[in-house]
Amino acid sequence: MPLAGPPLSGPADTDTGPDSDPGPDHGPGRRAGRHGVPELRMAAPTSQMAPAGPRESVRARSAKRFIVGIAAIAALGGALFGYDTGVISGALPFMERHFGLTSLGEGIITSALLIGAAFGSLIGGRMADALGRRNSLLWAGSVFIGGALAVALSPSVPFMTVARFVLGLAVGSASVITPLYLSEIAPPHIRGRLVSFNSLMIVSGQLLAYLINAVLAQWAAWRWMLGLAALPAVALFAGLFFLPDTPRWYISKGRPNEAGRVLHRTLPAEDVPAELARIDQARALEADARRGAWQQLRTPWVRRLLLVGIGLAAVQQITGVNAVVYFAPKILASTGLGTGASITATIAIGAISVLATAVGMSLIDRVGRRPMLLAGLAGMAVSLALLGAAFRLPHSTAVSALVLGLMVLYMAFMQATLNTGVWLLLAEMFPLKVRGLAMGAAVFMMWMVNFGVALAFPLLLDAVGAGTTFWFFGVMCVLSLVFCKRYAPETKGLALEDLEHELRRAATKAAPGKESPSGSADSIPGGSSNGRPGGGPNGRPGGSPGRS
Repeated sequence: MPLAGPPLSGPADTDTGPDSDPGPDHGPGRRAGRHGVPELRMAAPTSQMAPAGPRESVRARSAKRFIVGIAAIAALGGALFGYDTGVISGALPFMERHFGLTSLGEGIITSALLIGAAFGSLIGGRMADALGRRNSLLWAGSVFIGGALAVALSPSVPFMTVARFVLGLAVGSASVITPLYLSEIAPPHIRGRLVSFNSLMIVSGQLLAYLINAVLAQWAAWRWMLGLAALPAVALFAGLFFLPDTPRWYISKGRPNEAGRVLHRTLPAEDVPAELARIDQARALEADARRGAWQQLRTPWVRRLLLVGIGLAAVQQITGVNAVVYFAPKILASTGLGTGASITATIAIGAISVLATAVGMSLIDRVGRRPMLLAGLAGMAVSLALLGAAFRLPHSTAVSALVLGLMVLYMAFMQATLNTGVWLLLAEMFPLKVRGLAMGAAVFMMWMVNFGVALAFPLLLDAVGAGTTFWFFGVMCVLSLVFCKRYAPETKGLALEDLEHELRRAATKAAPGKESPSGSADSIPGGSSNGRPGGGPNGRPGGSPGRS
């Protein structure tokens, strides 16, 4: 699965607050926003400073409650996403016995949610624009509740398959809408952290699923494993009734008064008019940009960049991460470990995923995207080569422990580097006019490859065995390493507007009016040893949706 959603950002994305890094341009004034729009550099809201009196204290408490509510949405939305994708690993061994599942049946039930998520991700953005971010999340929450209960009470495999497909629609739409809602409604000074928090909660939701699976496995209570997802879904659904929609959506629907009321909950009153004007201006520019998206795809360098993005999305999935996420107990059981022990052992995989994601998020802006991708893929390839060899050893408790340790090592490399790096690159690398279209195409590809891996993995285990299957994934890592070394851009320290200029210049510098050969190392910044990215203010990506 796409384990960590893209740090999508609303039009207020480039605002800074008291927690921002200081730089030469720090302080009141104006600077270029994400699309070159002059925007107000706001000082820290007085409601977040030391209160000057009882009135300010009341305002500060109200703002704090509002922020806590937003953080709860981030936690619940991300955790639900992670729980529903991770819980199947513990339920499958018992469902196999209950329904008499074949390997094909296991693959179909597992992958049904993923094909639903692929289409859910396509409709999520459109639904959020038409119905509103909050109402769309309410819809997703209701589907989470109904889908979780339907899956838990499924009387047959066909019913289970349809129920998981419907649940997948909620998973996919929430993967788009939740970061969008958070990025547009959160105060500027916590926006980046809150969207990143949502990503961390996805892997935390998977860890929670593994823990619950381990507790309920002793009673073979697989229906409870699946059905407990309804509880956080109810909390998400109920909590949304106490929160408004986002200022950006209200303005897009001609409701500035409601947008102003939302902004008054997090900003000083004197800053609200300027923020309303800035959001309206940015929204108009984005609408104009979207109208030219299809025409831009006729440009060769833009088309090539889209293909690189789709390739990166495929790389994230074809290297086998979700074979481990969905089928870890089955993999461990093939070494002779018992069902209960196999399910309990997966807790280690969930724990390392959370830790490695946090480490990756802290390193990505210091190390760079390309170095992390290349180092991670190399580590993953070595881990998978050793993992495949471990399955050639005679079954024993020591071999089971070795296999688990190598799976944990593989997941550490994956979550800290490839997962973090790919999402951030996809959020940063596309030109403004095709950003939404290209991002949607890449995420759809990610879900579809995820679907293919989940469907094929049990069949591969039966056909060629676990050792050969993991060697195949190791070969995919090597091929992915070659692809990323040749084509993946480096966006660290490069503002989106500067990156777009560099991409256009590199693609056309071979000769006047002539494009450089497709796929050449020059075609993308960072694709050759002498490609040096430029730097934005303070050496950070300026105006980036993935900006931290």
